[in-house]
Amino acid sequence: MDYKMGDIQRTIMLGNEAIARGAYEAGVKVSAAYPGTPSTEISEALVQYKDAVYAEWSPNEKVATEVAIGASIAGVRAMACMKHVGLNVASDPMYTVSYMGVNAGLLLVVADDPGLYSSQNEQDTRMVARAAQVPVVEPSDSAEAKDFVKIAYELSEQFDRPFIMRTTTRLAHSQGMLELKPREEVADKEYVKDIRKTVMMPGNAKGRHVEIEKRNLELAEAANTLSINRVEMNDTKIGVITSGIPYMYVKEALPDASVLKLGMVNPLPKKLIADFASKVDTLYIVEELDPVIEEQVKSWGIQCIGKEIFTVQGEYSANMLRTAILGEKLELAKPAAAPMRPPILCPGCPHRSAYYVLNKLKMHAAGDIGCYTLGAVAPLSVVDTTICMGASISSLHGMEKAKGKEYIKNWVAVIGDSTFLHTGVNSLMNMIYNKSTGTVMILDNSTTGMTGHQDHAATGKTLQGDPTNAVCIPDLCRALGVKNVVEVNVFDIALLEKTIREETAKDEVSVIITKSPCVLLDKSKKPLYTAHADKCKKCGMCMKPGCPAMTKREDGTILIDDTMCTGCGLCKSLCKFDAIELVSGGAK
Repeated sequence: MDYKMGDIQRTIMLGNEAIARGAYEAGVKVSAAYPGTPSTEISEALVQYKDAVYAEWSPNEKVATEVAIGASIAGVRAMACMKHVGLNVASDPMYTVSYMGVNAGLLLVVADDPGLYSSQNEQDTRMVARAAQVPVVEPSDSAEAKDFVKIAYELSEQFDRPFIMRTTTRLAHSQGMLELKPREEVADKEYVKDIRKTVMMPGNAKGRHVEIEKRNLELAEAANTLSINRVEMNDTKIGVITSGIPYMYVKEALPDASVLKLGMVNPLPKKLIADFASKVDTLYIVEELDPVIEEQVKSWGIQCIGKEIFTVQGEYSANMLRTAILGEKLELAKPAAAPMRPPILCPGCPHRSAYYVLNKLKMHAAGDIGCYTLGAVAPLSVVDTTICMGASISSLHGMEKAKGKEYIKNWVAVIGDSTFLHTGVNSLMNMIYNKSTGTVMILDNSTTGMTGHQDHAATGKTLQGDPTNAVCIPDLCRALGVKNVVEVNVFDIALLEKTIREETAKDEVSVIITKSPCVLLDKSKKPLYTAHADKCKKCGMCMKPGCPAMTKREDGTILIDDTMCTGCGLCKSLCKFDAIELVSGGAK
């Protein structure tokens, strides 16, 4: 919803949309990312500015960061976006560009996930940034998210430093009002060759390390007067140092307290913090996840209260702060009991068919990051491990080297098409190079499904919607040296079972590609199946894959919910009594 007051246009945006708008207004010309919740919508929102900003999906976060670094070296403002675990993938170039510095401004937007809404850990980006000596800004709402992007670019160029903007799930997916401003047309910086600055061989890196320490001290001193670090003096009995979304909780829970709101959380403004601390009776530090601010403040000899009373896990809330600081025990109305809804694959998901067959064969699966991780839960219960992107293939290789080829005859590695291109290619290359055995199943559903159906290098379409060359995954596997590459329609369960039996029996690397698009990609009318109660023998075979469209009547016969059925036909292929029939028509 947009509002216009005179020449000022205001609108409501998600935090991620606001970051994209900030990049546009800041004159950014290049942005690269790999989709990862909660950061994905930044790049998707940038597409609307494609006449001014080039935005791409890169194969992984390391590549995205290197693309942005290259653009910065060439002289244009650049950005790379990722979630917190993506920063691990990008850490190699990130640590080095910290030494190099920038030509034009360089910003990495990293979205943390307190509360583990869609991640395998609660990693705190501020800790990584401190280790890499990269400055960090952290906004508290959509308006600040937009404005802090612009401030970060100004500081990046002023102090010759790459910057990180740290966001969280709550900020990324919350809406707020902000003011739209015109794009700043920033002149390209001239590229001047300087190998002492941009070629990080040991001799040059030693000199750059000295330089960045100097720059960081200058930035820490400037932080004491930056407008994004502000003091809000009220009652001095309680003082709070905070940043990001927790600032909102502090203002709600402690409206009369004095607050030092930090917009820059690395480096910290030591003089400003010491001055604020001297003016309050009791100082609290409120920060989600790790005690990054607290440990530094205590190291300066300043008394404060932090993780003694606050958790290092999950999200905070105003009620939690009232309880911890004021001792209030709030009697909250209990919400109505809701039925348990365990995570489950969508009706018609091609992964369900693959997992049904693996379960039937009593196979174990080394898993990866994607929708298919849900193969770990009942009733499929096939996935044994989930570590990080690409680790399914590498960990299967490790098992083979630890226990021998016979040990992994009843194991496979499962990985999605997008994840395979992200970091699975190197893992498969390693299996071939180091003479491994084992079977890799690439569950190719033609999209990056987990984060909302983004394109990738094998879909034939760019982030901006343009047609492009599509990587042929079977040919890529063969080019790596895999002799046994088999493509199978995942819903042909007889052929899939036969293929898995044959490939896992071999004493060399095999790749099975189960090819079937994600059911949510096709919005056209789909066929439906119906179950005939008079033919149903109540054997339960069709229920084994755990499709949510399949239920039972009171008498135990099968009922198919026609509002959920997507017409995949898996249930019919399992019924030996012709109790399930394809019917004409269907729902959207």
